[in-house]
Amino acid sequence: MIWENPEYLWLLALIPLLVVLLWWKGKSVRKLQKQYFSDSLFNTLRTGYWSIGAMVRTILFISGLVFVLIAYAGPKVGTEVREVKRRGIDMLIALDLSASMNAEDVRPSRLEKAKFEINRLIQRLKGDRVGLVVFTGEAYLQSPMTLDYSALKLFLEIVDTDQMPSSATDFKAAMETALDAFKSLEESNTEAAKVLLIISDGEDHGQSYEESLQALIDHNVSVYTLGIGSSEGTTIPLYEESTGQLIGYKRDRDGKVVTTSLMRDVLRNIANEGNGAYYEITRGNDGIDAFLARVDELEKGEFSSQEYADFKNQYQWMGALGLLCFIAYAFFPDYRKNKV
Repeated sequence: MIWENPEYLWLLALIPLLVVLLWWKGKSVRKLQKQYFSDSLFNTLRTGYWSIGAMVRTILFISGLVFVLIAYAGPKVGTEVREVKRRGIDMLIALDLSASMNAEDVRPSRLEKAKFEINRLIQRLKGDRVGLVVFTGEAYLQSPMTLDYSALKLFLEIVDTDQMPSSATDFKAAMETALDAFKSLEESNTEAAKVLLIISDGEDHGQSYEESLQALIDHNVSVYTLGIGSSEGTTIPLYEESTGQLIGYKRDRDGKVVTTSLMRDVLRNIANEGNGAYYEITRGNDGIDAFLARVDELEKGEFSSQEYADFKNQYQWMGALGLLCFIAYAFFPDYRKNKV
């Protein structure tokens, strides 16, 4: 059992004090009675008085107070299962975790800015199923399609470029993993729009993605892209893991410092062929708002009902018992007719 407003339970500590006050009041009345009235006169004045009835009325009054206080505390017992209807779209976010995403031409870095904007996107979603794919030269389903946005945020928080075995970028791997995720939803038979949002700086070092992109299109998946970075090019900083101090910049096999820039043409082509649209973040104050507006226009579908289990409120029963006690207190007699 849990309580909605447990602070009201402290008021139950006043019940014993009330019992003591009633006892003290009765004792004082009896003392005054003996001081001013004889027993025979007092019994004559209270003809028909029923001491048991008076005791029952007192018990009913105190019981009513106890039940009302418990009702105010809001007891919750057992579980309650409710059906929640969800309408929205199926969206999969593919986040590039290649080394170039550590570049800081977009503050604080391309990756951190992307994670910030994804969090903004999640906060705007209402009833949409969303999942997360991370990719470099390989791709993994970091979070399957879910309506639990809190869990998705936890998965997003831990993503980092160091978690991937490769530092290159392969859009084909991301598309194939995304396609498998969308296929797993086909049994739900919803009419919701299917959306793949690829967030990357556009540097593609993998195999041709044309066939994988066509497979997504055949499964009615619209592919949107979000380019992040600047076209001028910048270096990729390296930091000491323990201290966070800058120790240098990423170099290639020949020892030359690597520079990276936004390859918008690749991402624009993917979006155009994938029946989507291309968006861009080139500065720290840019956002994902244009894509958010597009999401609101997409066709919503009704997902299978979700069962939600919670403790069931039982305050109404306590309140009803308290009310019955007060009604019985009001009508229960403490006087009765004497038999002739």
